[in-house]
Amino acid sequence: MPEPERNVTALDPVWDQITREAQQAVQDEPLIGGFVHACILHHKSIEKALSYRIAAKLASNEMSMVVVREMVEEAFAEDPELVESARADLMAIYERDPACHRLVQPILYFKGYQAVQAYRVGHHLWAKGREDLAYFVQMRVSEIFGVDIHPGARIGKGIMIDHAHSVVIGETAVVGDNVSMLHSVTLGGTGKEEEDRHPKIGDGVLIGAGAKVLGNIKVGHCSRIAAGSVVLEEVPPCKTVAGIPARIVGEAGCDQPSISMNHMFGPKEK
Repeated sequence: MPEPERNVTALDPVWDQITREAQQAVQDEPLIGGFVHACILHHKSIEKALSYRIAAKLASNEMSMVVVREMVEEAFAEDPELVESARADLMAIYERDPACHRLVQPILYFKGYQAVQAYRVGHHLWAKGREDLAYFVQMRVSEIFGVDIHPGARIGKGIMIDHAHSVVIGETAVVGDNVSMLHSVTLGGTGKEEEDRHPKIGDGVLIGAGAKVLGNIKVGHCSRIAAGSVVLEEVPPCKTVAGIPARIVGEAGCDQPSISMNHMFGPKEK
């Protein structure tokens, strides 16, 4: 006789670690038990947890949590790359942010991570021609997280936006893979032109707090933009720029600035 079919559940070490951390958090602090169960332990996968978390944040009197959650789950089902990007972003934060000690933290607490995942849903809707719904997502992300990313912007995987307050990314901006940026970064335009008008950020770029990159200019891969700089001209790959307006002040200092997160440059680099 043939063996009966077995229901084999694929192993997911990342989700297993997240649930273990959540269980430990509840054990350590019982007062957050309901919160952690609702956000993590009641779910069977990272995408289910994220759909709940995004819906809980974006829901309002204008659109219920049930409707928002259905919208997010539909987007995840239609585009598995959204979940792949969410996992890559999660690992980026875990590996680069010294304040992140557990994988569960960004899902529960970090608005930069939550805002980017919500943006990704809005971008999915934008690409499908559902522009009004995408604008609704953008509006709620801006209101709740203080992060204003146009749904038309294209953002790669492995993104870390640390602190994430007052980040603005325009409609035609492109952000590559493995980019790190801090709070108050603007990727904006320079006027009222309606065509391709926003920056193109290469892979592995590190953008310091308060930096402004304006216009349809390229920032080369693995470069660094110092905090408070205003970048108005193209940045070559693997360079450090600083100042107002920004000028090249040295090499990037390492192969992967966005991963090392080193914002300093010494006398030899000036």
